[in-house]
Amino acid sequence: MVRLHIVVKGTVQGVGFRYYAQMKAVQHKITGWVKNTDQGTVEMVAVGEKEDMDLFLKDLRQGNPFSKVSELETKELAETEPYQSFKIKY
Repeated sequence: MVRLHIVVKGTVQGVGFRYYAQMKAVQHKITGWVKNTDQGTVEMVAVGEKEDMDLFLKDLRQGNPFSKVSELETKELAETEPYQSFKIKY
């Protein structure tokens, strides 16, 4: 099981990126959460199997048609709370 803290930089707010991330998380069986930050980035915690996480990260780097991802920072987490789904935080 892989647990990551992810920060996505670029044109990722106001373009549906959180909904895109949620859709891709469900598609790749990833649990956790996603939210906008005050710094103009999108932050998330993602939990899943390595193969699923690799596909999820590939999709995040690509972004949706309205976003432009300039950087994707990932940091492995030792533990996270157990998540049942992938939610958008407001």
